[in-house]
Parts: sequence; structure tokens; C-alpha cells
Amino acid sequence: MILLKPNFWQTKNFVSLLLFPLTLITFSINFLKKFNFKKHFKIKTICIGNLTAGGTGKTSLAVELNELLRDRFKIVFIKKEYSNQKDEYNLLKKRGKIISLKNRTDALKIAEKNFDLAILDDGLQQKNIEYDLKIVCINSYEGFGNNFLLPAGPLRENSNELKHYDIVFINGFKQNRKIKNKIKKINSNLKIFDAIYEPINLKEYNLNNRFLSFCGIGNPHEFENTLKKFKFKIKEKFIFPDHFNISDKIINNMKDIANKNNLKIITTEKDFLRLTKKQQKGINFLKVKLKIQNISKLKKFLTSNI
Repeated sequence: MILLKPNFWQTKNFVSLLLFPLTLITFSINFLKKFNFKKHFKIKTICIGNLTAGGTGKTSLAVELNELLRDRFKIVFIKKEYSNQKDEYNLLKKRGKIISLKNRTDALKIAEKNFDLAILDDGLQQKNIEYDLKIVCINSYEGFGNNFLLPAGPLRENSNELKHYDIVFINGFKQNRKIKNKIKKINSNLKIFDAIYEPINLKEYNLNNRFLSFCGIGNPHEFENTLKKFKFKIKEKFIFPDHFNISDKIINNMKDIANKNNLKIITTEKDFLRLTKKQQKGINFLKVKLKIQNISKLKKFLTSNI
């Protein structure tokens, strides 16, 4: 889905209330999914998803779980095939084996022949698969927004669905006690972990330089916050919809602006992987990892439940 999240999703306002009747469509679809027959697979499965539309760190978490568990399991990533999400596919492919088909159940049938564990990047809303472990990612700044379903708010399914999940990751620099309290009220048994985005190639950059930044990801503000936290001097910025394929014209325009103002160009790894070889020239990306807090507790939980 190509998406630039609207501001009205964060509060209950005139626009969100006007759209509220349409949330019945989302509610009805989710309700009917609950009656799907669940398919079981021989392979162990971890599904990483979110309740809200847009970026919450699912792909980054999938990479980190692969690192944590690859000594114990022969792991494969499963990513549903979308024509506009080659960036996430390429990012996962750089980190491990991946199967990407239009149908997740078909991908799991192939995976169970050759692997011990499948890590699914997205898929919590597909209710016809019985996952061994269900993980929800939440952005620490945005939380559940106005707590309305799409299209009046950001929720893909009701936040009460947390009753059926196992782990929540709150990703981002903001310490959000309000989100944790809400989660605990819904499901006191949920394991909650915090994680932050940590750059791992800072040494490649001279922070005395000035920068032009651009990104087309689900949560562009997280990228901006990361750059600010690590003292990048951002003089120009461009934000595009999630998974947006940037044209040569737009790239050349940004390069012209950077050249005229003596700026270095920086983007995310996902955005960089979406560019053509020609477009990539003169552009650098900030490589980040999701740094999980209390990782020993997570390892213990995973060992006991997978």
C-alpha cells in the first residue's frame, strides 16, 4: 500500500468523526476473518505484524530475531509478494533466505520442506494461519493514534485484538508509559519490550557536513528523529509516501538542490535499495539496527516458547 499517513489519524477530530461510519467496513471484514479455518504447518512460525497502518519496525525486528535464533534453527523469512515492496524484500534477502509469494500459505508449504522456522514479516491480519508466536510492533511516538479503525484512524484491527497476541515491541526513542498502560489493561500477560533504532555506520559520515534527507517509508518521522538524535545537520528534507518509487526527475531535482547548497544526500537503507544504480550515485544511506532492550529476557522467552 502506498501511504502517507494523514495527521487526522492522531486525534478524534471533525475529519475522523466524519469517516467513522466507514470503519464498519473494516470491522466487518475483520469479524468475518475470525471464522476462517486455521491451517497448521510442521514448520515453527513467528509472525511479526502491527495493528496500525504504516511503519512500526516489523522488518527491522525480523532481521534481529533471525540473528538471535539462527544458531538454533534453519530460518527463512516469508514476505507476501507486493509489486511495490521490493525494498523490504531486498533488505531481508541481504540478511537471510526468503520466500516471497502472493499467498503466505503457499510460501509456508515450501518452507516446511527445507527449514525449521519461518519468520513472517507482516501477516497478523491473516487469520487462517495458526502461528506459534504472534508479535505486534508499535511506534512509540504514534501508538494507536486516535484508536479508530481505518479509514477514520490508523488501526487495521481493534486494539483489543492484543488479547490474542504474545509479545509487543514498542519501537522508537520516546518512552511512552501511556501506551504500556493501555496494553496492560487489554492483556496483562503480554510481554512488552522496548527497542530503539541505532545507526551502525555513523563512522562513514562527517557530522560537520550539512545534509539533504529524503525517505518514503511508513513512519518518516522516525528517520528524522534518528538523524536529529545523532546530530545530523538537516537543511533540506523530502518525504514521500511509503514504498514510493522515486522518478529520475525527482532524484535529479534533489541532487541539484544538494549541489547548489553544498549538501550531502542521505536516506534510509530501504529507500536506497529501491533506487536504480544510476540514481544511487551520490546518495548514501543510514544503516540502522533495532537495538532491543533487555535482550536476555527476550532470549529466555523465545527459548521457552519456540
